[in-house]
Amino acid sequence: MRDTVDPDFASYVDARQGRWLRTAYLVYGDLDRAEEVLLHAFTRLALRWTKLDDPDVFVQGLLYQPALARWNRVKPFEGEEDAVKLALAELTAAQRTVFVLLHLEELTEFEVAEVLGMSQQAVHGHGMTAFSRFRTALGAGDWRDADSGESR
Repeated sequence: MRDTVDPDFASYVDARQGRWLRTAYLVYGDLDRAEEVLLHAFTRLALRWTKLDDPDVFVQGLLYQPALARWNRVKPFEGEEDAVKLALAELTAAQRTVFVLLHLEELTEFEVAEVLGMSQQAVHGHGMTAFSRFRTALGAGDWRDADSGESR
């Protein structure tokens, strides 16, 4: 067992932990769960640090794939009053995860598909539905019902 931490690994964790904790919180809707999953992902990464070509994809898979599991279906953002969090809580786990990765992490549909282990078509479908439901929950209405710019 090593007594010191690889400085490159320490810099990597330091640079990403804040952003990924915020993202995991929005995906899981529970700060304790987000911290637990992030710690697990970084621990697993430490064991493979020198062997991975793309540590971001490895960590993101460990961080976000569990959100899709059936046993992880907990009502997110219990007791929250923030409109954005309440709108996120209206989404299914898959929709919320895809939505957050697309719009907060700014990943492409192909990158989200790789991270979550699903097809690009599934990511696209979840993303479109999530976007519509999110806007509706915020009171912005369904974007597909928007007037095409013609005046009445």
